[in-house]
Amino acid sequence: MMQASFNTVPTFKTKRLFIRPPKEGDGQALFESLQTSQNELAPWLTWVQQFKHAGEAEEGVRQAYRDFMQLKDLRFHLFELESGSFIGSAGLHEIKWTVPRMEIGYWLDSRYTGKGYMVEAVQQLISFAFYTLQAHRLEIRCDPKNEKSRAIAEKLHFQLEAVLIENERCTYGPGFADTCVYSLIASTYKTT
Repeated sequence: MMQASFNTVPTFKTKRLFIRPPKEGDGQALFESLQTSQNELAPWLTWVQQFKHAGEAEEGVRQAYRDFMQLKDLRFHLFELESGSFIGSAGLHEIKWTVPRMEIGYWLDSRYTGKGYMVEAVQQLISFAFYTLQAHRLEIRCDPKNEKSRAIAEKLHFQLEAVLIENERCTYGPGFADTCVYSLIASTYKTT
């Protein structure tokens, strides 16, 4: 299977969101959002505390853009359409172009949770992955205790395929954590 390529950098507008790849200058908004949401995100995402200041977040943004353009990792930044505020990120990760298969990952600034924004964003990514990138399989992986992440997968008709037992180090305490593996196959998506 041939790897996808872009003639133009993909951007999307949904009913309430503007979705685009990271770009230079996003570091400050990213850093502030992570600082605000650290307590909610840190139990599930080990990298949240990685950025100690906005400059490090800016370098992370620049690396994310390079990875995007090289089709290694397709991270998108989410902006509230009405206000223009940065509200989080969603992306296609762990890409295996030979299948093609990819994992959808996402997080939202805690000030914007409970409004359905992430479902709206992930719906757009699913469509992009299946129709533009010709993905065969999408996965969402999360800790079984991460009820918000699980709810998004289930709302978008991903099937719980497996629970991997103690396959990761626990991020919210000592010991090990399990991982739920949700999947959605292109043929199933196209018929729903």
